[in-house]
Amino acid sequence: MDIAVFVKTNPDLQMVRIKDRAPVLEAVPFKVGDLEKNALEAALVLRDAAGGGRIVAIALTAGARRMGETLMVVRGWGADAAVVVADAGLVGADQSGVALALARAAEKSGPFDLLLFGEGSSDGYSGQVPGRVAAVLDLPEIGYARSLALADAGGAVRAERSMGDVVEVLESPTPLVVSVVSEINEPRLPSLMNIMKAGKKPLAELALADLGLAADEVAPRRAVLSNLAEEQDRRHVVLEGDAAQQAAALIDALTRDGVLGRS
Repeated sequence: MDIAVFVKTNPDLQMVRIKDRAPVLEAVPFKVGDLEKNALEAALVLRDAAGGGRIVAIALTAGARRMGETLMVVRGWGADAAVVVADAGLVGADQSGVALALARAAEKSGPFDLLLFGEGSSDGYSGQVPGRVAAVLDLPEIGYARSLALADAGGAVRAERSMGDVVEVLESPTPLVVSVVSEINEPRLPSLMNIMKAGKKPLAELALADLGLAADEVAPRRAVLSNLAEEQDRRHVVLEGDAAQQAAALIDALTRDGVLGRS
């Protein structure tokens, strides 16, 4: 089974601080997203179950961040090869442009039986890209899979997903686009042998022109009006007295505000 896993680097949220309601990303390291790790682990399991195949990691960059280290990491985790689309034309691209570029990269690097995504990225978390890629490639899609398995020897895939109080079991022939949730697995740690082999695995770098795309085709079709954190009205209440008096005053204040019920 040949599988494409789409990876993205996201800012380390533990290192992000907020100033004037906006995130400050200066000097914040970027890392492979946790959901992308879940997608890669799912690909490794399916490849083993199918008795072989290849896994290709595909990523995009506008050129501001180098993806070499990221793609070295995913090859160390078990991907057989990596492809990065690096082009200044991707600056500011929205989900539509990103999906178009990823779809064309998959076409050029494939064919693939399965195209795997995390359900969303930890920065924007729109969850739109998998569905958009499926639409561009005219492929079926299963979203939010919490388990994946081969359904038969012909390569069909069976997925299970939770839809509120209902669990759906879906089955589809390949090729197929699937997005996975974090519950699907616990990503393995890369072995020392795989880490040592990572640098010898193929890495291809493509530009938009290599995919038959022009910059205007991936240009943003929408404008972000605001991306500010919610305003918080802090009351700056100071509690005085000893510990017992402060505790009593806190309980009284929370009760008056309706946070605690009156006894």
